[in-house]
Amino acid sequence: MFNKSLEDVTEEDLQALIDVKTETQKIERKTVEYKQCLSPSEDKSDCSENTLNRSRDKIEFLADVSSFANTVGGYLLYGVEADAGLPIKLVGVKIDADKQKQQMENLLRDNIEPRLPYVDIQVVPLRSKPGYSVIILHIRQSWLGPHRVNREGHAHFYVRNSNGKNQLDIAQIRAAFELSGSIADRIRNFRAERLGRIIAGDELPAILDEGAPKLVLHMIPSSAFNPAVSIDMKVFNDYSNWDLMRPLAVWDLQPPTSTRFNLDGIARSVQWTRNAAEPVAAPSGYVQIFRNGIVEAVDITILSVNGNKKQFLGEVFELRLLQAVKKHMELQQFLGVEPPVFIMVSLLGVRGYKIDRGGYPSNYTEEIDRTNLIIPEVILDTFDAGNDHIAEVMRPVFDTTWNTANYPSSPNYDEGGKYLRGWN
Repeated sequence: MFNKSLEDVTEEDLQALIDVKTETQKIERKTVEYKQCLSPSEDKSDCSENTLNRSRDKIEFLADVSSFANTVGGYLLYGVEADAGLPIKLVGVKIDADKQKQQMENLLRDNIEPRLPYVDIQVVPLRSKPGYSVIILHIRQSWLGPHRVNREGHAHFYVRNSNGKNQLDIAQIRAAFELSGSIADRIRNFRAERLGRIIAGDELPAILDEGAPKLVLHMIPSSAFNPAVSIDMKVFNDYSNWDLMRPLAVWDLQPPTSTRFNLDGIARSVQWTRNAAEPVAAPSGYVQIFRNGIVEAVDITILSVNGNKKQFLGEVFELRLLQAVKKHMELQQFLGVEPPVFIMVSLLGVRGYKIDRGGYPSNYTEEIDRTNLIIPEVILDTFDAGNDHIAEVMRPVFDTTWNTANYPSSPNYDEGGKYLRGWN
């Protein structure tokens, strides 16, 4: 069952967990937990009250979910009777599926600090027991923690082992924070090292114009520096997969590209003929796929399409980044990368540039006040994101960029935070 998408899980898959007894199930309590009821009675047998309405049930739910996120991730199933950690019967819970999912999502959003990456919640109706369902939560391992349950005076950290969840002591909490900090530092150090190479033109997949301003996108999975993570580059022997490596570019139509394997993994570069006088097209950007799932995209066309004029179109800048994030999200999902992913945008060599707000005649911001804009990272917590979610995640990046040109925020969002432009 755990090898398929939750939305494809059926009652037959759940029954197979019970029918197929294996030795491995005995040690799965670290990654799987079965619960008969949402809110059991004192004797643990009456599930007539199938909602998380008692304070202790809500805290228990939050502790279970956060313990998975603080360890290696896993699955929490409601509506399955278990004995000594092994599933023995599908009993189901009687719920309003939409309301129950909403309640769980609200509890997780409001009572776990820092906020958890995306938790997938799926309700599987039982045909053998009409009106009853099994609720499955898939909780991914989080690199943003440790996460703490903080509700009604209950403030604790939890992890899991083969015996179930446990509360962390002070020494364990300190160690968890040190590990989380070291991962964040490695991600930021990688970005700094790569930006230094891009500025210096040092051993890059394509030799770019040193004088041109550069737009740089990094998408770094939280698992990138796990030694066990390595992408098999042989999947790119099939050139039909190359479209997933689509470079950033100002044009709607894809310019000529070239692809080659290299020491870091595989790269796809794009060529740009600026005018008819140039005998040979020059590289204008590239996408580098690293063996640990990191994506690096660099472009000089979006910020310099207006030639020597120090200006770029704000709407095009945002649109191309949104499209690139979506395409490279699909690439990382294809490669088996797990979210969350740190998204980092940098603008290099842009001091004195203005942002064109659009309209006729052109309406410009003031000049950008820094040579290099190293925009703080944002986090994409799921690969099941639609356009609205991606635009929501990217809004702080865009707002910050406009701020550097003395403009209060991106003009391409409404007051409710919805992106105003259609894109795909």
